[in-house]
Amino acid sequence: MSEQKQKGITRETLKFVFATAWRERRSVFLVYIMRFIAEFADKMQNAIMAKLIIDELVLVISGGSAAQHLANAVMFAGIYIGVQLLTSVLKNGADQLESVHGEWFAEYVDIQLADHSMKMDYEHTENPEALDALEKAQEGMSWYSGGIVGVLGAVFGLVNNVAALLGVSVIILMTCPWLLPVQAAAIVVITIFNAKNNKIDRESFLKLAKSNRVFGYVFYQLADFRLGKDIRLYNSGKMMGDKAKYYSDEQIGVWHETAEKQRRNSWVMDAANALRDGISYFYIGYLAVTGAITVGDFSMCASAAGTLYWSLYGVVSGIQGVNQKCAYAHRYIEFMRYPAAMEKGNRAVAAGEHTIEFRHVGFKYPRTDKPVLRDINLTIKSGEHLSIVGLNGAGKTTFIKLLCRLYDVTEGEILVDGVNIKEYSDEEYRRLFAVVFQDFQLFAFSLRENIAFGERADDKELENVLRLAGLWEDAQKLPDGLDTMLYKSFDENGTDLSGGQRQKTAIARALYRNAPVVILDEPTAALDPVAEYEIYRQFNTLVGGKTAVYISHRLSSCKFCDRIVVFAEDTIKESGTHDELVSLQGGIYAKMFAEQAKYYIGCGAV
Repeated sequence: MSEQKQKGITRETLKFVFATAWRERRSVFLVYIMRFIAEFADKMQNAIMAKLIIDELVLVISGGSAAQHLANAVMFAGIYIGVQLLTSVLKNGADQLESVHGEWFAEYVDIQLADHSMKMDYEHTENPEALDALEKAQEGMSWYSGGIVGVLGAVFGLVNNVAALLGVSVIILMTCPWLLPVQAAAIVVITIFNAKNNKIDRESFLKLAKSNRVFGYVFYQLADFRLGKDIRLYNSGKMMGDKAKYYSDEQIGVWHETAEKQRRNSWVMDAANALRDGISYFYIGYLAVTGAITVGDFSMCASAAGTLYWSLYGVVSGIQGVNQKCAYAHRYIEFMRYPAAMEKGNRAVAAGEHTIEFRHVGFKYPRTDKPVLRDINLTIKSGEHLSIVGLNGAGKTTFIKLLCRLYDVTEGEILVDGVNIKEYSDEEYRRLFAVVFQDFQLFAFSLRENIAFGERADDKELENVLRLAGLWEDAQKLPDGLDTMLYKSFDENGTDLSGGQRQKTAIARALYRNAPVVILDEPTAALDPVAEYEIYRQFNTLVGGKTAVYISHRLSSCKFCDRIVVFAEDTIKESGTHDELVSLQGGIYAKMFAEQAKYYIGCGAV
């Protein structure tokens, strides 16, 4: 990274950190005021008070007035103790306040990351580069940089060291001035090699991003009780353990490589430190022996030399540390402005009936050249019930993702009411759809919240959709009815729904949204035959006059739809009613239906 680019990153990160801290929790600055007072007073008195006490005691030994000089020594000792108590109280208070603010800002950052992740284009959730960027943002703004409080602490630590450096420099210039170039020369050497170590750290951070993500995923799976059955029944514990060990070893390998690269640099810094100490003590010892300074001055110079060095080191390493922390924290800023994957419009969707049209639509998933859909031409009229069928991998779910604009088409266009969907605002456009994907998710919230999803829950409407989905009676048997928590993640009394109950909940959620277009992707896959029949029997009641797009492998369900579209070889091969397609000689649908029907015919003959 060029020096100019690093400076730009540091400036931008500091601007963001200070602005965020001042806007969200400006009381955090009190922490650093307290710490500045405590650390400056502590360093100055360590250099000065020992000299004053020793000089008073030496005067007593030399024949001076014992009463006067002992009284002075006691007074100076009392001041020393009092300042020590005060600085201790301020430091402890600052540490506690910093911890509280650190937790608050860590939660704030997590919430911002989560909120941004949920609002990003869906395409990014399946993009390894975006996932790695998220991992770097999370780690860069947490334990690598210490977060907002970590960056602020580094900046104000630098300020504290500058103040201490100025203070002890005045003392040294008045008593033992040649200590300054000795400390400065050591710092120059240490700075150079410390910068090399910091560069190695940053390179290691980039290497660890993907490994950390996979490592975290594997360990989360090991600790997820819901996966216990699969792990035990398929005896996959060893495989999971081996994967965890592999990625753990990979991380340890990176850390080992980092330590190896840094070792020689650290040896040079240790040698420079040892040489600095030797020269410094020889110099001030010589001054004391020759009478150029007093015994108290010797103590003060020795203390000031240490403070000077560590203040110099703190300034130089502090600058490097601020740059380092800003480089890590900047990953958060980069992720928060991750470029959009899709063009956004601002047009509102008109009320009333809607016609959807696919014109010569083709699609390839990002980072692949293989087409998933080719030359799709299809018009879905308002209120039409359309069934989509085809073998696995034919592109049925991808078709739905394009319709919902989770991805943008790579060829052609999708129109709603004659307008390209790119012109509509995302929020407006997605209100058109209520979707149940085959890999739908329920959350560890109440049943009510899983259906209403933040909307003001209407109990009568909830009861209506639960009855339509065939879940009302089961919901009444739950411990707290609709307010029963799902899963035991946060509530030991939470309920684990059966597969069929979960699928009915997802259907109820879609119905509750009351959108003009209902999309059901394998909605009965986890239902028993009776429940499945009830869904089919009530299909028209479920979707009413809404437009419905229905994906299913069970072709008997297609009879409930107005039209059937058959996907094969990445495009639409057949379209028509059930009767039309069944009677189509050599047709794909006719063959699929015959294959499924023979099992039911065979069962009936037994």
